[in-house]
Amino acid sequence: MLDAALIKECADPSLELAIVEQFVMAAGSDDPLAVTVKSGGRLILVPKARTADEAMAIVRQYAGQAVVRVGLTQFPAGVGVKEPADLKPDLVDACQNLRKGTAMFAKVHRIVAKWYGNPTNKDVFPQIFEDAIYAWKSGEFEGVSVFQAEDPGGALANQKEPRADKSEADTVDGGAQLQIKAEPSDEKKIGTAGIRVDLSRIGGQQ
Repeated sequence: MLDAALIKECADPSLELAIVEQFVMAAGSDDPLAVTVKSGGRLILVPKARTADEAMAIVRQYAGQAVVRVGLTQFPAGVGVKEPADLKPDLVDACQNLRKGTAMFAKVHRIVAKWYGNPTNKDVFPQIFEDAIYAWKSGEFEGVSVFQAEDPGGALANQKEPRADKSEADTVDGGAQLQIKAEPSDEKKIGTAGIRVDLSRIGGQQ
């Protein structure tokens, strides 16, 4: 389990703490020095790194020749980098890896959500999240290379901060599971949450 303080300090602010935890649990590693190498869909056994230097040596050895994932978020090493020598040690720094990884995952999540039509129905969020995890692991979604694709932007629907009128009991247990809210916060989504009718006055005026 990731330390909540580390998430708060380092994770992309567009993702809730619970979402970050679920993301790392499903697609990441609990070892900041973890390096995973795959080629042709097959896992290549590499020595377990004991230091940041060892981890980076493995990354540079395979980057450009195989799919290399690094650190807590199993960030795809080499994205946006032309030469292995340009890869920076911040890939194996827990905070920096979490920052880069969650920012990239947020983009992947937005790409998937856009494909779904950016729905605000809370029941759809688990499927979008699951597809985003698959896209993170595979690097593709519906034929699009998600790591190189342009960020569609916008807020991530259904997982924004709890509304102020939620009781304390509702929010205390929320960290252990996905918190799904149907309240759209993005300006573009206003009006898509359905029609709200105030029934409080019915019967009060005769």
